[in-house]
Amino acid sequence: MSPPMASKHVKRLEDRLGVRLLNRTTRTVSTTEAGRTFYQHCQLIFGQIEEAIAEASNLQLEPKGQLKINAPLSFGRVHLSRAVAAFQGCYPQISVDLTLNDRIVDIVDEGFDVAIRIGRLADSSLIARTLAPCRMTLCAAPAYIGERGKPRTPADLKHHNCLMYEYLEQTGRWRFSHASDEIVSHVNGDFRSSYGAAIVEAAVAGRGIILEPSFMTGPYLRSGELLQLLPDYRPQSLAVHAVYSQARLLPRKVRVFIDFLAQQFGPAPYWDEGLFDD
Repeated sequence: MSPPMASKHVKRLEDRLGVRLLNRTTRTVSTTEAGRTFYQHCQLIFGQIEEAIAEASNLQLEPKGQLKINAPLSFGRVHLSRAVAAFQGCYPQISVDLTLNDRIVDIVDEGFDVAIRIGRLADSSLIARTLAPCRMTLCAAPAYIGERGKPRTPADLKHHNCLMYEYLEQTGRWRFSHASDEIVSHVNGDFRSSYGAAIVEAAVAGRGIILEPSFMTGPYLRSGELLQLLPDYRPQSLAVHAVYSQARLLPRKVRVFIDFLAQQFGPAPYWDEGLFDD
């Protein structure tokens, strides 16, 4: 299509929508915010049409296309990036665009095919599949325990320096179960961060007590650089989920990726090996 003909069609589309999709100057053309959003939605729609045609005609024997993924920074860096590399080894025709941050993204508006989320999920129109448990560990370095002593109950934590992850639901409240009771401990400390690895490193350096996922603390617990505390009180468990939009036809590239992660991680993930008795 020639540039004049393309301009004519875009102008006709803008008139129909009642919004400007492109910013035009004598030298450049760029998309407006409305134009970018419209384009992202159209990409999803055309991708679904292509998948539907391929599924119906049984022509797409090998999943292919670009897979856009969002995941939490620490989990993505330590575990997901390794799984993605293995996945692409199995499905070489799928290219991956992986974004790592701890912000809760809008999957549809930002054009993600799937997001990995950890914790309790808010009610939404999205579909979630549990990939693995996410067990929390209460721990501290031997040096800290030698200086400050061990807490005997969750109530003792108020007398300790507790290092906190900013994105944890209800920061400053750590939840435990004991027998059939749920216990909420109010904690404080002199260090908090939005990056889980920074919390763990501070604990290894003897700065305080942390409540962090086993997928982060596992190597330090095995090496003895961190010690688990309050073994009779179980921290509140979370889960690792794959979240995707409620599409009537889930693209095959997304389906095989989620299936692959569920197989890689599963109900007894490798990062928990040797850490728990049950």
